[in-house]
Amino acid sequence: MSQLLYQLDDASLAFPPLNSALTEPNGLLAVGGDLSSARLLSAYSQGIFPWYSEDDPLMWWSPNPRAIIDISQLRINRTLAKAIRKAPYTITLNQDFTQVIQLCADAPFRQDETWILDDMQAAYIGLHQQGHAHSIEIWQTDENNNNELVGGLYGVAINGFFSGESMFYKRSNTSKFALIALGQLLQSVGINFIDCQLLNPFLADMGAKEISRVAFLQKHQQAITKQVPDDFWHARTLTIN
Repeated sequence: MSQLLYQLDDASLAFPPLNSALTEPNGLLAVGGDLSSARLLSAYSQGIFPWYSEDDPLMWWSPNPRAIIDISQLRINRTLAKAIRKAPYTITLNQDFTQVIQLCADAPFRQDETWILDDMQAAYIGLHQQGHAHSIEIWQTDENNNNELVGGLYGVAINGFFSGESMFYKRSNTSKFALIALGQLLQSVGINFIDCQLLNPFLADMGAKEISRVAFLQKHQQAITKQVPDDFWHARTLTIN
């Protein structure tokens, strides 16, 4: 399979045309390169993301179709709305990115091997430190006033484009709370969709849908040119409704 794929040049950040991605497996575009911040930002600016397992080469993807959530269609049913009103949690933005990505890599519900390997964690922590990767945290305070991180998500943002990478939960609904908080945060500055990359049952239940690569790239290019306020991603407490 690798003989059919574009091999990235370590000396260049260039990617091949997205329409050259394989149809099986869906969207595999290239192999090789590295996880430098410059290459990651080049990839996300074109709608490309890395995803690979231990002992595999570094692989880059542009799926067709692509999963997104139209934030106006984010699904909050009556049961979830009731849980939001009663939830004994504090929700924060960019309070503990490192712990979020570590828990995503070792999520209690994960049955297969993680793809968020140590080098991936280091790369995205680097992006976070540069202001390009962000986390939502869900905290629970116990009777001793200790805070435990019980849910969250992280992803990469370039202007108005947000590509979700992973999420985790330790308590019922906490990953849903994180997704809702992200959606409402983005919507507050006129951002209307979240890139989910690949569809799964959880995302589908929350309202995610698949669109063609062409349709995704149109939305991507509109979002990536949308400026957000300078202080938009500063660490703070969030509320959801």
